Amino acid sequence: MKLTLTYTINDLIDGCKAGERKVQAELYKQTASKMLVVCMRYAKDKMEAEDVLQIGYVKIFQKIREYRGEGSFEGWMRRIMVHTAIESYRKNLKYLGHVQIEEAFEQPSSGFDFGTLGMQDLLNIIQKLADGYRVVFNMYAIEGYSHKEIAETLGISEGASKSQLSRARAILREEIIKMEGINYASHTG
Repeated sequence: MKLTLTYTINDLIDGCKAGERKVQAELYKQTASKMLVVCMRYAKDKMEAEDVLQIGYVKIFQKIREYRGEGSFEGWMRRIMVHTAIESYRKNLKYLGHVQIEEAFEQPSSGFDFGTLGMQDLLNIIQKLADGYRVVFNMYAIEGYSHKEIAETLGISEGASKSQLSRARAILREEIIKMEGINYASHTG
């Protein structure tokens, strides 16, 4: 009979600070699925998200001694994953060349009615957005960054951040309406 060890969050933190590989593997096992969801919101596909996840965990293990217990540990890890995803986006921009961002008219912000859409459907829609739109949407709508913070982080103007967010919302709204129409038709047919 194999004895299964259970770790508290403090055990995991202390073990990771001590560089214990088994504890690092346990932390990964317990948190990777949540952190992958964060990475997938920023990545264009699952493979890219998994790459960001791996780099993020390397950073977590390197920086874990800096965690002071202020705020939730999961929140601290999530911030590292978000910053890693943003760094990956910025690095990829250099390889893709800088593309001019189309200006979109500012549209009134209204909440989406997600109806019958599931979380995976929403994630799929977000992943289909162009890179700039996806990153700005996530930073603003999900992570709570201001347009000024987004502009500074991504090296764009506040106007470009606002424009990208507006366009991302419009595209998301169109895609949700399309999907809702498909879902509605399949449930009434």
